Amino acid sequence: MSTAIEEKIEGKEHFHGSDLEKIEKYFGIPKEQITGFGANVNPLGISPLMREGLAAHLDVLTSYPDPEYTALREHIASYAGCRPEQVLVGNGCTELISLFVGIHRPKRALIVSPTYSEYEREVRLAGGEVRYYALREELDFCMDTDDFCRALQDGTDICILCNPNNPTSTATDPDAMRRILTCCRKHGIFLMVDETYAEFAPEGTSVSSAGLLPEFDNFAILRGISKFFAAPGLRLGYAMTSDLSLTGRIREQMNPWSINSLAELAGSYMFRDWDYIHRTRELISSERERIYRELLTWKHVKVYRPYANFILVRILKEGVTSYDVFLHAIRRGLMLRDCSTFLGMEDETFFRFCFMRPEDNDRLLDCLRELLG
Repeated sequence: MSTAIEEKIEGKEHFHGSDLEKIEKYFGIPKEQITGFGANVNPLGISPLMREGLAAHLDVLTSYPDPEYTALREHIASYAGCRPEQVLVGNGCTELISLFVGIHRPKRALIVSPTYSEYEREVRLAGGEVRYYALREELDFCMDTDDFCRALQDGTDICILCNPNNPTSTATDPDAMRRILTCCRKHGIFLMVDETYAEFAPEGTSVSSAGLLPEFDNFAILRGISKFFAAPGLRLGYAMTSDLSLTGRIREQMNPWSINSLAELAGSYMFRDWDYIHRTRELISSERERIYRELLTWKHVKVYRPYANFILVRILKEGVTSYDVFLHAIRRGLMLRDCSTFLGMEDETFFRFCFMRPEDNDRLLDCLRELLG
């Protein structure tokens, strides 16, 4: 164990999944030597079709993008299963969260937790009050739809949930979502569904709410390309909603050309690289099931059935915390996510890691086995 890491055990510092530069500075480990199990990014890297297309057409930088992003929205609609006029593009999913919250200016928001902290931040920046609906560990963090619908009350302006959820990797199926949307419509609530991880769902398991767009106009689905398409640097996100007046109002408030020419061009390749899309789903599905089955046999951990490209683990071994696990892994150049910063997980018994290539996953399992196996 390096002296730098040994010295950090006393004073705990928490890191998000993409904090490789911070890890490098804090522990003295070159970021190139760290395998990131905390960022939840596709281990196959970017789409080969996109790589070739961008390399061959770099001169696109000499032109402004189409301000309407007509071709890009058509590619997204074809890929996601909606109509082009239902698609709104933005500078990453983060901008879209801000735009949808900002346009509603909610006085009261209900957020399903534990989850991504950016939702609360945007609601509070818009002057709203936040209530949380906590997924229960005794239900394996699965949604109790009837109970959740009882929590949807008059006076709530917006409800936000991540599906599959981060960090639990649990999912709400379309039938349950239909019931939730019906209840939201009854109470005048707009539902925002973050589907950042929906494309990783097991083959034959539908978790996306895109098929509900023809039935409901009181919700929006948000997605980005940072995770599934491994392209966080392009800053491209998209939303889908049947409320075309809402998309029109948001477009009026957006800065022009918020998506650059490279990101616009990239979309014309990545969303039709079906070989890459299928290889990604096959890899994640295979490793997800293998690792889940393996961890079920360990007596010192509890795992929850995952639907995204990561898995949540609870430590059952006395005297071992999530920060201990984090340190044990980072000593070996393996970075996972200590979940103690998530609401409801402050007891330091939860950690999360994403699925990488089999050989990398085996290294992490061997590392965890030393402490928890």
